[in-house]
Amino acid sequence: MVTHYKVAGHLACGHHGNNLISTRELNRVKCRSCRNTDAYKDARREQRNAARRAARKAKTQHAANDWRSAWIERLSALPGLQRLPRGFHGQAFV
Repeated sequence: MVTHYKVAGHLACGHHGNNLISTRELNRVKCRSCRNTDAYKDARREQRNAARRAARKAKTQHAANDWRSAWIERLSALPGLQRLPRGFHGQAFV
């Protein structure tokens, strides 16, 4: 059975009927005519852009949780000279 793309209460390809299967989920659309419409292509493009934005946001959040910089800040806050543990650049005093 062919699944159509439904936009604003209508099928993107223009077919009519009470027994046609339709969905708003882009990955489930099987109708070739619906896939070639501008409405489907724009929705698909927006979905990809949203996924890319989410991936970039997750990547920046991961960089913010860098434990090395947190450890350096913690040792810097302690009074006196503190030596960085092994694996830190040069094991300098902070």
